Amino acid sequence: MIIAQVSDIHAAPDNDNLSRFARALSWLDFIKPDALVLTGDVIDNHWAEGYEKVSACLHKRTWPTFVLPGNADDSTGIRAMWGRRRSPAIEDDALHFVAELGGLRLIGLDSTLPGSPAGSVSEHLLWLEHTLSTGGGTPSILFLHHHVFHSGIPSMDQIMCRDAGKLGALLGRHPRRPIAIATGHVHRPMAGNLAGIPAYICGSICPANPVWFGSDTVPPADDPPSLMLYRFAGGALVSHIIAV
Repeated sequence: MIIAQVSDIHAAPDNDNLSRFARALSWLDFIKPDALVLTGDVIDNHWAEGYEKVSACLHKRTWPTFVLPGNADDSTGIRAMWGRRRSPAIEDDALHFVAELGGLRLIGLDSTLPGSPAGSVSEHLLWLEHTLSTGGGTPSILFLHHHVFHSGIPSMDQIMCRDAGKLGALLGRHPRRPIAIATGHVHRPMAGNLAGIPAYICGSICPANPVWFGSDTVPPADDPPSLMLYRFAGGALVSHIIAV
């Protein structure tokens, strides 16, 4: 079972991020993943047409695609993408999803806050607890847009998931905790943990942020577009950072 994750396209008419996204999809054509998860910030600057263009890039692919919103997204545009990609039913007003594929469960948790670049999941923890409890013994990966551990990049950690501690407390005590947490938002790949669970920040399709820890000098950043692959086999998960 191979799950691909793409995050932070930030498509806009004044950048080449759609071309960068097409490069990522062309690479995935060699892998043919069992599913693709887009973890938010599909467009930038309210460019509604970008949702149509991203969907057109996905149209030729056969794998199922699941879409979470990011802080740069518009809920109407994301809902329209859901319909075109045949993702599972939307839960109330939040854009969560649950999908079970070949012995692995994918759980998407909407972490967006209206009008804020930061994230929050407090209002959705009951939903998540119920979802984890009703999944039987199937292992799961939890996806959301906002990162849940401190990246060390001050400007990004100010707008991370604000209540990651509450999320960690729930997952830490739950008997069916996910085997991994997959996020985006930071525009740079990295790994950490939450409540002892491996947690990953997917790199971005858009140009990467520098590895800047608040010093007077800012290191250069010239990273190529990046994505993640999660390979689940024999009861074990291995996570791959891919640059294209």
